[in-house]
Amino acid sequence: MKKIILFSISCWMFSLSMTFAQASPVGIWKTVDDKTGETRSQVEIYEQNGQFFGKIIKLLQKPADTVCEECKGDKKNQPVVGMVIIEGVKPHKDYWKNGTILDPESGNEYACSFWFEDNNTDALKLRGKHWTGLYRTQTWFRVK
Repeated sequence: MKKIILFSISCWMFSLSMTFAQASPVGIWKTVDDKTGETRSQVEIYEQNGQFFGKIIKLLQKPADTVCEECKGDKKNQPVVGMVIIEGVKPHKDYWKNGTILDPESGNEYACSFWFEDNNTDALKLRGKHWTGLYRTQTWFRVK
């Protein structure tokens, strides 16, 4: 009886770990313009030391050599392609939070969280939140 219970628990744990692994935001995502609905760029989300980061790997509406004129600090006038715009997002329950996201158009940085809705791992909901409490949510789509 103990072996059956242990086997059942092991199967359940394996199943749970596979479900969590499949729900990872790691991958390449296309960003969509809120106003026009057109794809703007591709962002690669990757994991490093238990945190998630995202960098722009391709611009689709601007030249590849576009620089971030509005950015502050060490990102000012740096190429947008290759720029890390999502930093330090950490797993929390069934979503990710407590990181930041940079808008290269405005140079503004916001608190960032993201999640999947309805178990759709091909559409990532990203929310950038201003310190005032105002926020904007976008849907990014997985590139296959």
